[in-house]
Amino acid sequence: MGERIMTAINLGLVGIGKIVRDQHLPVLQAHPDFEIAAAASRNATVDGTHNFKTIEEMLDAMPDLEAVALCMPPHVRYPAARIALERGKHVLLEKPPAACLSEIDDLTGLAAKAGRTLYATWHSRHAPAVEEAKALLAGAEIRAVDVQWKEDVRKWHPGQAWIWEPGGFGVFDPGINALSIVTHILPRPFFLKRAVLEFPSNKDAPIAARLHFADTTGMPVDAAFDWRQTGPQTWNITVETADGTVVLSHGGAKLTQNGKVLNEAPEAEYRTI
Repeated sequence: MGERIMTAINLGLVGIGKIVRDQHLPVLQAHPDFEIAAAASRNATVDGTHNFKTIEEMLDAMPDLEAVALCMPPHVRYPAARIALERGKHVLLEKPPAACLSEIDDLTGLAAKAGRTLYATWHSRHAPAVEEAKALLAGAEIRAVDVQWKEDVRKWHPGQAWIWEPGGFGVFDPGINALSIVTHILPRPFFLKRAVLEFPSNKDAPIAARLHFADTTGMPVDAAFDWRQTGPQTWNITVETADGTVVLSHGGAKLTQNGKVLNEAPEAEYRTI
């Protein structure tokens, strides 16, 4: 038998914003298994490929596209994902994958019926020290968890009005990264008990949040999200155990136990995805 020849996957990008410029484009352009065959965005284009204003225009003009990566704001992602799945495309969803759980339930069923992949990135779970943290905590006696996720919205979302609109998630756009890690590394599910949200004037999404959870044994999980942090950014998860303190910091890139570094590596989340 002759050697099987692998061809690059023809991919369309939808929603050309900061996350695409910073992460998707450089990773895809350096990866031999993908070819950026098209892009769709209302206000931006990608050099060296076919550009369209909408996903419908893109799919009509380029029916041979095999997959799409949907990177537009979450409150408009569902209809685009549904269109792509109905056209027989594999779909990658940026986080959060949709505006609500019912949208994801519907897309999951549609993908299964179509025999296509529906993949939500949850990119923070791919940070280099997350899996080791999960293994370390699997058999630990955990007494408390504290999450500090604080960054500057002006740095990460410059001029992006959608984050303050209904469905834009506000500070939960980065905060959901923390929650995606915590739900992955803790051995038991936990549930929200109370929350305090702070809203800027005339905005529909919060700029800060204090969240108080408890797991199935009553163990507390507290989180502080804030989009007003200047200077160094803070992405820390501290876990108090019977054997001491475990800290997953730098967004999941560094793991320490009682001050001893167990794992530290450069960020490479999107290359793993």
